[in-house]
Amino acid sequence: MIESIEVSRIKRFAANTAGRDFAVGDIHGHFTRIQAALEGIGFDPAVDRLFSVGDLVDRGPESRDALDWLAKPWFHAVCGNHDDYVIHFDTCDVDSWICNGGSWFTGLSPFEQIAFAVRFAELPIAIEIDTPGGLVGIVHADCPVPSWDRLRSELESPENNTRLQLVLHSCMWSRTRIQDGDTGGVEGLRALVVGHTPLRFAAVLGNVYHIDTAGWLDGYFTLLDLATLQCIPPIDPGLGFDWD
Repeated sequence: MIESIEVSRIKRFAANTAGRDFAVGDIHGHFTRIQAALEGIGFDPAVDRLFSVGDLVDRGPESRDALDWLAKPWFHAVCGNHDDYVIHFDTCDVDSWICNGGSWFTGLSPFEQIAFAVRFAELPIAIEIDTPGGLVGIVHADCPVPSWDRLRSELESPENNTRLQLVLHSCMWSRTRIQDGDTGGVEGLRALVVGHTPLRFAAVLGNVYHIDTAGWLDGYFTLLDLATLQCIPPIDPGLGFDWD
């Protein structure tokens, strides 16, 4: 069991005045594909930044590469539910984890397992980035409260541990918004970017951008330009979801 690590559950980033900022959907151990997508947009690691909605590992062949990517100064990720499995590898439901792609972890040495757990425990639950058009937030699955200010408060100054665990679970696991077609959005943000639910095409509900287009499976990786809120490849309105 790893020792408790005190980390901020929300990480803030100032505006990128030198380059571009992008967000990407769930990676699931497919870093070579991510690198190819970045090369396709002329990503410049000297000035550009990439923000991940989490789920760095499981299912793909390159989960071990996650630590190398987290060491890159231009790559930043929130904690997804699969990343949370790694943090709690000694107490989680291992059978469920293995069924969902976690078998790679069992091949690591005890030292390597602890190294992964310690590093992943440092991942924030939420990220916020200043952009020319306003604040953009990132969580893995969903924001369980109507405003970003309230989520920030829930994460930084929780009423109690029970409430905190409910909020953390929703941020990493919830699919309520997209299953309900909820277009209410999240107050206090220009946009909220999430993954978790694999879609055939990126979807926008209110100001919530769902960008897991299953690049780790048989789909493609969507890159969202945080300055313009344009998806690469672009969302085809003729192929979008009808929530009526």
